[in-house]
Amino acid sequence: MKKQLTEAEKVVFLEKENAGLREEKTNWLLEKQKLLDELAYFRRAFFGRKSERYLPEDPNQLKLDFAGMEELPEEKEAREEVQTITYTRVHKKETPAKPVRMALDPSLRREVTVIEPENIPEGSKCIGEEITERLEYTPGEFWVKRIERKKYALPQEAGVIIAVLPTQVLPKSNAGASLLAHLLVSKYQDHLPFYRQIEIFKRQGIHLAASTVNGWFAETIKLLTPLYETLRKEVMSSDYIQMDETTIPVVDKDKPGATRKGYHWIVHAPQSKQLYFHYDKGSRSQKTAIGILKNFKGALQSDGYGAYTIYENKQDVLLLGCWAHARRKFENALKNDPRRADYALKQIRMLYDLEYDMKQEELSAQEIREMRHEKAYPIIKSFEKWLDENYRKVLPQSLIGKAIAYAYTIYPRLGRYVLDGRYNIDNNLAENGVRPLALGRKNYLFCGNHEAAEHTAIIYSLLGTCKLNNVNPTEWLTDVLNRINEHKVNELADLLPMNWAEKNPQE
Repeated sequence: MKKQLTEAEKVVFLEKENAGLREEKTNWLLEKQKLLDELAYFRRAFFGRKSERYLPEDPNQLKLDFAGMEELPEEKEAREEVQTITYTRVHKKETPAKPVRMALDPSLRREVTVIEPENIPEGSKCIGEEITERLEYTPGEFWVKRIERKKYALPQEAGVIIAVLPTQVLPKSNAGASLLAHLLVSKYQDHLPFYRQIEIFKRQGIHLAASTVNGWFAETIKLLTPLYETLRKEVMSSDYIQMDETTIPVVDKDKPGATRKGYHWIVHAPQSKQLYFHYDKGSRSQKTAIGILKNFKGALQSDGYGAYTIYENKQDVLLLGCWAHARRKFENALKNDPRRADYALKQIRMLYDLEYDMKQEELSAQEIREMRHEKAYPIIKSFEKWLDENYRKVLPQSLIGKAIAYAYTIYPRLGRYVLDGRYNIDNNLAENGVRPLALGRKNYLFCGNHEAAEHTAIIYSLLGTCKLNNVNPTEWLTDVLNRINEHKVNELADLLPMNWAEKNPQE
């Protein structure tokens, strides 16, 4: 039976309940005020005048819908006023200013080369000299290459003779080959964008305009383009190549401020240690692959990208797979299905251990082929049976299912590397060629247009081949830029890094 409260107990109970309600009301009022203060702050931040405010436009971001009018009276008045205003623009005719060549700092060290005319007639008298200066660079130092060409007045006032000026790397420019080489290698191998290099130069007292440097770069690329084409032809004449693709952001001209995903294709010839990058307006379509491989005959090694599948049926083309890609997919599946993934990785590890041992023993291509037939092929056949048994036992969309399906689908390609001791077990050498570009795009972020992306392909091809042949890229590029203007077109192959290194052994 419920106990009846006395009048005094009822009063105490109601007072306690009332006190609790008052405290709860106070807390709600404080919370309300806090929210009102925050609302006022955000209204000021979004709609008030605040010079440091910057809100990037993002169409994917949800808009905050604050209560208020769709259009303020002041906005309506301004809009109507703008509609009634007319004006006439007057174009002032100006004569274009002639470009002024930058004066070179007189405090810089000068290295003087004096050139005398050939066959100076006896009795000629030196009457002066023509001076040409070029800004040069050696690591840690800018210096000026000063060319003094003596002028001679011929006897009996027969005229004046002067030595011929050596061909300049870039016409109407005072940039020397060593400076141009330093700029390009610093950006495309050491990943320093031009604007950073310009800031570094300022600290050394050298002031270069960004437009000047970009102009030098564009002209240098034009100079190197025939050499790039020579390299491309040599790579594609090989009977064993590797291919891969990598992304590069390119500014989208149809969407100002936005970038689109472009693709560079890399083609690597392992035997000659040459590679080249191909850019076709950023396309990754099968049509681009067909254009690259139009006249190719030999072994083509790649990952499982579907663009290459048609070459299974192409005469004179042997399609090879990449065990590294297959291995990565099983590594990703370790947590999904440890038992199956671990088994697959152990089988692949045995194949790689065999490759390592043969490399250490420096076996010939024929000896490698025989060893693969004896020891690798049985492992490959056994693994194929395991894939066939497990292909239908796993969920297709699981990580282990995708790993098994990938290897199972391209398994004939994976096994073909045993046919020739020159073939590699994977496509990693081509992927290594892509890495400088991947590092570079983290620094200079994107290419301004398709032409800039094509220029990137040219310089990465040449510097990448230098790296494969252990050629100092700065020394090579400096020498090539000094010589290429006078070099015979049918002998351009002599300037490619691997051929250049034979004639210019480095210490």
